Parts: sequence; C-alpha cells; structure tokens
Amino acid sequence: MATINYYTPEGLQKLKDELQDLKIRGRAKAAEDLREARDKGDLSENAEYDAAKDAQGLLELKIAKLEEVLGNARLIDETNMDFSKVLIMSKVKLKNLKNNMVLDYTLVAEEEANLAAGKISVKSPIGKGLLGKSAGDTAEIVVPAGKLQFQILEISR
Repeated sequence: MATINYYTPEGLQKLKDELQDLKIRGRAKAAEDLREARDKGDLSENAEYDAAKDAQGLLELKIAKLEEVLGNARLIDETNMDFSKVLIMSKVKLKNLKNNMVLDYTLVAEEEANLAAGKISVKSPIGKGLLGKSAGDTAEIVVPAGKLQFQILEISR
C-alpha cells in the first residue's frame, strides 16, 4: 500500500512541473542520445549505446516514481487544523535547551524539505519529535548525534 503524503500548493506544483519536464525534455534528450549512439556503428559492442539505454531506463524509473508520488499526494487543507499544536506546515520557534540557541523551522513534506530555507521534513527525527506538541512543551528528540531537548516557544502558520 502506498504512503499518502501531504503537500503545500507550491510543493505539489513543483512536483508536477518536474514530472512534466522529465516527460518532455528528459525523454527527448534520452531519445537523442540513443540516436547518436546508434549512429556510431555495431550495437553489440557499442558501450555508448548501452549507457544511453541505461540512462533511458533510469529516466523512466524516475518518471514512474514521480507519478506514484503524485498519485498519492494530497493537498493540505488548513481549514480544520488545530493551530495550537505542531502539525505539518507549522512554523515553529524552538529553543535548544543545551546551548540556548533559538531556531525557526517550518515542518513540510519530505520532498519539500530544505534545511537551508528552514524547512524540515515531518519524517525527520526532529519533525517527528515535534509533531503534536504545544507551545511551552519540551520535546526530547533522539538524533544520530545523541539526545536534544527543545522548548517550543511559538507555533504559527
């Protein structure tokens, strides 16, 4: 059974655009690479042709995977969400209790995660540890580097 993932309108559109690009430009480039390799002679000993066929297979695999992700994607409906708890699309201000550093994160779907932009996946250890918590709560989260303790200072949308 496939996993349902929730996306923002921007994140869902980004996935659709990527799929469209792979289907149009990616397939055209793969076909051109195959044509060029085929024109170089005997296919039984043509390593370039084999590489082009492999690249085409990987492209088709990526397209199929994206189609599956989009087939199981759901748009986030914020109308019935409890804004007092950390959920997907929550903007959370945290205080690391070990070093008193204040961090701001937005919890997003796995494919939308971008740490440089302050977006962390709800499937990451920190994202999982924050889900369902309220402002003022302390979250103890186990990460590969050890245990972290965060106090949730603020939750917003």
